[in-house]
Amino acid sequence: MRIYLDHNATTPLDPSVAEAISVTLRDDFGNPSSVHHFGQRAKQLMDKARATVADLIEAEPMEIVFTSGGTEADNLAIRGVAAAMKSTDRRHLITSAIEHEAVLNTIKALSRQGWQTTFLPVDTNGIVSAGDLTKAIDSNTALVSVMHANNEIGTIQPITDLAEIAHKHGALFHTDAIQSVGKIPVNVKTLGADLLSLSAHKYNGPKGVGALWLKRGVRLSTVQTGGRHERNRRAGTENVPGLVGLGVASELAKGKLAESKQEFSALRDLLEEGILRSVSDTAINGQQNQRVPNTSNISFAGVEAESLLIALDLEGVAVSTGSACSSGTLEPSHVLRAMGLPTNRVQSSIRFSLGTGNTQADVDHLVNILPTIVGRLRALSSSSLRIDRNKRPAERDSSTSRGNR
Repeated sequence: MRIYLDHNATTPLDPSVAEAISVTLRDDFGNPSSVHHFGQRAKQLMDKARATVADLIEAEPMEIVFTSGGTEADNLAIRGVAAAMKSTDRRHLITSAIEHEAVLNTIKALSRQGWQTTFLPVDTNGIVSAGDLTKAIDSNTALVSVMHANNEIGTIQPITDLAEIAHKHGALFHTDAIQSVGKIPVNVKTLGADLLSLSAHKYNGPKGVGALWLKRGVRLSTVQTGGRHERNRRAGTENVPGLVGLGVASELAKGKLAESKQEFSALRDLLEEGILRSVSDTAINGQQNQRVPNTSNISFAGVEAESLLIALDLEGVAVSTGSACSSGTLEPSHVLRAMGLPTNRVQSSIRFSLGTGNTQADVDHLVNILPTIVGRLRALSSSSLRIDRNKRPAERDSSTSRGNR
């Protein structure tokens, strides 16, 4: 039995999406920049996908810039605005401390190029304060970038309020909506942002395909030079089969938003209630009300998250300790640390993210096996601690040194 509870990392390809991609790969191989029949057929498919993506977020098709995924969309937004503002006095960028690495590392890279940068703190629920943004922003600020929903804890930020503050100071506002688009209704007309990033594989579309919504009139310098693709905003021959998949995934997501939100919320609540009831010393991390419906981040006191992840995987249950883009690192979650959680809680936290295909039976199975797994890991941890305490100081130091090599 295999249960997948890591949909924030990536989602399974919907069969309809896979079929559409397959047909396009086989039958519509033309270059959409070519003027002959084959090229124009490919362009029509791409235009249809653009319109469908725009419809998902209540935008205009001409405002959609196709990219290779969410990371490129974030880079294009931040670097593109920075390049467009380079000749002005606005040399200040603001973001939050809990952004995805695609935003954080881009801002840090620009900092090394001379840009002034500010990383806003968050409260214990992972929320950015409008007051903190007001204190940080000034007439030199070019761009504020705050994610719509966090990938680790699911918290939804007050984007409308934050964007209003940015605009009052003449700055642009970008939001990484990669974890919200396709899960909750996103309307760019009411959200207040100027730029928004999304990615197909977060809502049952293909990997390596995404988009940047760019509000009409917003100045953006191209980051990738070459031909005149995407209205001179992103050079390179477009991935037509992937974009067709993005379009179909967007259409499917739009049609089932209300149903999916209700279904995932109910399953998440059952999961949380079951875990908190059956496993002692557990706690939910982050805002419990304003969050995407599929995400739950829970700490298990006395258990290392990596050990619990592996133990669950051996039982056929896939979960995560945080961002998939940070997997393989030994660093604790920067999101949970920014929320001020103690180190032991940060290091004992697991992310459960639900999605298409998950059922109540999956949740029931997880809740049934967790108490035994957690109990065993806690017993091992206590045993190791007792052994370590019984060693002489020199033995402990020697053991630690060997482990650090």
